[in-house]
Amino acid sequence: VQLQASGGGAVQAGGSLRLSCEASGDTFSRYTVGWFRRVPGKERDFVAAIRWSSMITYYADSVKGRFTISRGNARNTVTLQMNSLKPEDAAVYYCSAGSSLITSNLRQAAGYDYWGQGTQVTVSS
Repeated sequence: VQLQASGGGAVQAGGSLRLSCEASGDTFSRYTVGWFRRVPGKERDFVAAIRWSSMITYYADSVKGRFTISRGNARNTVTLQMNSLKPEDAAVYYCSAGSSLITSNLRQAAGYDYWGQGTQVTVSS
């Protein structure tokens, strides 16, 4: 599975961005799809995930209530709607997919099998 993340950009604090993750080579129908983010010098941090088949979603506490992960109209697309952005949300955002994740490890990057290339999100204060 190849993943392509898009939608990053530069916004002011309080603004919104919508990220998309598109799969090729397979659909997301049997995967958990996650978004992670990384700032320079730090590990990738979990942001949100969705189990495609059940639509159950998971969020990091830092983004709960502001970000929404959802399935796209096509079976190979997942979106991350980011509202009320803060400067601390600035990072490179990566989408990922895993086929054997359980609740206890879906917040860990090591549990995912496939990764996109990342898209930059910049938030100015």
